[in-house]
Amino acid sequence: MKITWCGAVLGLALVLGGCAAKDHDGGEGSGSGGFDAGLSGVVNPSDVAGGTLRLASANDVDSWDPTRSYINAVYNLQRLYVRTLLTPAAAPGADGRVLQPDLAEALPDVSADGLTYTFRLRDGVRFEDGSAIRAQDVRYGIERLFAQDTLSGGPTYLIDRLDQGQHYPGPYASKDGLRSISTPDDRTIVFRLAEPFADFPYLLAMGVAAPLPQRLDTGERYGDKPASSGPYRFESIDPGKKVVWVRNDAWDRGTDQVRRALPDRIELTIGTDPGEIDRQLLDGTLDMDAGQGGVQSAVQAKVLLNPGLKAHADEPTTGFVQYAALSTRVAPFDDVHCRRAVQYAVDKGAVQTARGGTVAGGEIAGGMLPPGIAGYDQGLDPYQTRSGKPQPDKARDELQRCGRPDGFDTVIAATASPKAMKTAEAVQASLAQVGIKARIDPSDPSMYARSVVGSPDNVHKKGYGIILSAWSADFPTGYGFYPTLIDGRQILPSGNNNYAELDDPLINQQLDQVRSVEDGTRAAGIWQQINAEVMDNASMLPLTYDKVLNYRNPRLTNVFVNQFYGTWDVTALGVG
Repeated sequence: MKITWCGAVLGLALVLGGCAAKDHDGGEGSGSGGFDAGLSGVVNPSDVAGGTLRLASANDVDSWDPTRSYINAVYNLQRLYVRTLLTPAAAPGADGRVLQPDLAEALPDVSADGLTYTFRLRDGVRFEDGSAIRAQDVRYGIERLFAQDTLSGGPTYLIDRLDQGQHYPGPYASKDGLRSISTPDDRTIVFRLAEPFADFPYLLAMGVAAPLPQRLDTGERYGDKPASSGPYRFESIDPGKKVVWVRNDAWDRGTDQVRRALPDRIELTIGTDPGEIDRQLLDGTLDMDAGQGGVQSAVQAKVLLNPGLKAHADEPTTGFVQYAALSTRVAPFDDVHCRRAVQYAVDKGAVQTARGGTVAGGEIAGGMLPPGIAGYDQGLDPYQTRSGKPQPDKARDELQRCGRPDGFDTVIAATASPKAMKTAEAVQASLAQVGIKARIDPSDPSMYARSVVGSPDNVHKKGYGIILSAWSADFPTGYGFYPTLIDGRQILPSGNNNYAELDDPLINQQLDQVRSVEDGTRAAGIWQQINAEVMDNASMLPLTYDKVLNYRNPRLTNVFVNQFYGTWDVTALGVG
């Protein structure tokens, strides 16, 4: 998710609204449109309801089960049918980074020692079948996350914070509930932490904390048709082809201060060629690319050169870092000098050009931690490649040090999407200049994270030395960005996100140290140290801090970029 840091205080200051601010021009920014108008204001504000919102995506989702999804675009869509205790405000500018009550009637009551969080649920919130959403349903939804042998793939922060040595296996394997959560009555839920964790409220705004009554749980098949707690329910899911949402009649607008819920029907067509998505956007038969990954290069030029088209486009900084993980368990990348050779050799300027140039190709990255997160260091550039120019002589020196003076063969794992393939080809070409012969192995994007590169066994079997990916913070702190990527204790047999299989005792220790630090300045310093250690280890190769050029159908109303996600907020959209 895209976030932008504001102020120096971590955790609750952001949750309580301490960072909310006007957009950069000091006003509300609302109006009829213009290039980048959706970055700081609302384009075409309207309360008109009705009609069908038409979406398309080139790729299928990882899962509609909120416990199993870990894709930013899916998080955005989840809010159509999922509610959580807290959620990001549906607002442009800095206001969109602030959490507000959703299922909860107010922000939590937090004990003086920071260990106990008590929420009271709103009265009148219901599932699509009309049954009341109870505190026990929130608890059960969270307990499902612990069944990682059955429901892997989603973010596991809550396991780290709530297990507390219980070794709870989830509700399928144990009748005993999670001891760190209690539900004194149907509308009260209490979380007890073992140690203070300043970012805890952000975890309860994630889909993995969505409520689910046990009687509706179908285990690993729940993603086939999840129960709705939001304004829309699934009418149909045709995997890999089409999804249709219609109004959830049990949803009460009076209990929801976040979602506009204007369209009567939302249709998502899956598997559409990216070029065809662009064509339909321009001819008006499609309202929005659900993936919001940006138009293709030919259409990008057309939009930027045509003032009439450009007025309906936004170019957000997404918060994503495009990067390559260098697998420390695949030879020769088990040698730090071979990893450093790649760091020096990759032509980041060519990668930026391949991804869309200076307009939509992003900013060349020197470190993994992106701008907008406390601890970001603009001067960090240990391999001297932020200028966009590679360092082939230094790459050859590192090849000598790792005993591969003539280079070596390796495999680049990438999704089969156009931008990913162009990125892989740019990396491949620059490595060839120093004798590193890299073969590209493209994979289906819908399976990539979970079972292609998310399975260490498959990575080793296929010899994936270089794994292309992208990452953004799950919530707006360093802890929301880094641990899943670099904590050696979070290497999983399936659904693994530590693709480099980095397991450095010093980094692990620093991660433990920073999680309970509530002083923002001190925490930022630790994250800066961690970022430098990761770069010195050379197992993560940052390429660009992402930007995209997205085109919006002129008929769309209430269009704005929610900075929590770095995308247009789908919950606010109408169709005029």
